[in-house]
Amino acid sequence: MAPSNQGSRDVRIRQARHQGVRFSTSKVVCSSRQTYRAHVGAGITRRVAALVGSVAGVKKVAVLDYGSGNLRSAERALARVGADVTVTSDAQTALDADGLVVPGVGAFAACMEGLKAVDGPRIIGRRLAGGRPVLGICVGMQILFDRGVEHGHDAEGCGEWPGVVEQLQAPVLPHMGWNQVDVAPGSVLFDGLENERFYFVHSYGVRDFALGQDTGPSPLPKPKVTWAEHGDRFVAGVENTALSATQFHPEKSGDAGAQLLTNWLNTLD
Repeated sequence: MAPSNQGSRDVRIRQARHQGVRFSTSKVVCSSRQTYRAHVGAGITRRVAALVGSVAGVKKVAVLDYGSGNLRSAERALARVGADVTVTSDAQTALDADGLVVPGVGAFAACMEGLKAVDGPRIIGRRLAGGRPVLGICVGMQILFDRGVEHGHDAEGCGEWPGVVEQLQAPVLPHMGWNQVDVAPGSVLFDGLENERFYFVHSYGVRDFALGQDTGPSPLPKPKVTWAEHGDRFVAGVENTALSATQFHPEKSGDAGAQLLTNWLNTLD
């Protein structure tokens, strides 16, 4: 059945937010500039060391501090591959960075409350409107969807993607440990990582991704969706122009996670 005009319009509205006018200002709060040399004695592998020089220029990355997520782990992982990392709750700093990382652990509703407290939904929306890259991690990915249902409580998300975060139908929860992923064809984020495993810690996920192909006169790219399985098949990663996300923790996924972060850094202007 051909998609309706309304369906096509909805697709375009959601995806068009990830394109547009750029924003730029200059205010810095707390910065941690760490490179390979700072980590020679910290068990850095040769594979990761090789990645440091593979990024064109030093990318400024803000890790959004809204009271949730493995902030320092994310900071260290990004610094290991050559990024200039700032952990911040300051809106302007988050807007100015080349890339914004939104981590997250815990309950969906609590993460959304924390995100709203630092104006996170507006920050994410403004960055995407200017085509400025954003990477969500774990619950930081989940809150990008329409809503989350946990313990009978239905909480509204950022609504960048359609979909519901709900408990996985699996014999063992949480889903904790290493798992393979079914990489989306043409993925940039997972380039060279098609046979790798990544580290997951979660009980909830998105089992259906409904944002399809744009059929308008000037079609926008279809999102690339990577999947994984644990009892259920669930979304493990999404690449949608400036907005990307992973359900797993790249900062805890060893060399494979470092390569993924490097791939993301290489998409930053």
